[in-house]
This record gives sequence, C-alpha cells and structure tokens, in this order.
Amino acid sequence: MKLNVFCEEVKSPKVTKKLIKEIVTLISIEEDTVFGDINIIFCSDVYLLNINNEYLKHDYYTDIITFDYKNENSVSSDMFISLDRVQENSNSIQIPFIHELLRIIIHGTLHLSGYEDDTLVKRKYMSLKEDYYLAKIF
Repeated sequence: MKLNVFCEEVKSPKVTKKLIKEIVTLISIEEDTVFGDINIIFCSDVYLLNINNEYLKHDYYTDIITFDYKNENSVSSDMFISLDRVQENSNSIQIPFIHELLRIIIHGTLHLSGYEDDTLVKRKYMSLKEDYYLAKIF
C-alpha cells in the first residue's frame, strides 16, 4: 500500500502520516482488504461541496467523500476530508478534533473494505466498527 496525504485550501492537520498508515494497515489486515494507492486529501467545506456537486450531484456539505478504484487485486482510493466539517462535528459532539478526524479516516477506510451506511442498521454496525478501531488507537 502506498499512502499519500495532500491539502487543498487548508493547513495540514496535526496528525502524522505514520499514524494514518497504521490505521489503514490495521483495517486492511483485520478486514482482509488489499489496498493499493490511498490518497487522503484534506480540504475545506467549499472544496468538498464542489466535488459533492460535480461528481455525486449532491448540494450539501459532508465530512468525507471516498472514491474507490477497485481492480481484481486491490482497492485504491481518493478520500476527500473536509477539515471544516470535522471541526464542526468535534465541537458539536464535544470530542477532540483528532478523535473525530481519525474516526472519519476509519469510516472512509471501512467503505473501501465493503461496508455501507445507506440504512440505519448498516450505519449502526459501521459506527460500532469505527468505535472498535478507535479503541485500538487510543
């Protein structure tokens, strides 16, 4: 797996590439998913809203959009994460920014491993998986 981290219209958050790679690798092992190139792009609300409009035809803010590029051997991805949304989420649920940021990265990685959140039951299960991986980090 090759991990790349980029910033668009935002300053880099205080999270190391090493920690992100550890999380993605842990999920890869435990969920039996082979990852190829993983690009994490930290961005602003406006930047991600434009992507949401252009590619998904959704006109609302979101914290993450995960594009997966599966082939027969591995899953590669571009994960766009709005740091504005992560900050707002962390403020509203009163948790540290870094916890929310890592939860969002885990969420996107779980999508790459085949998890969906399009129903209440699936959202609850995915949330339990997020909590499981967060507990392994903290």
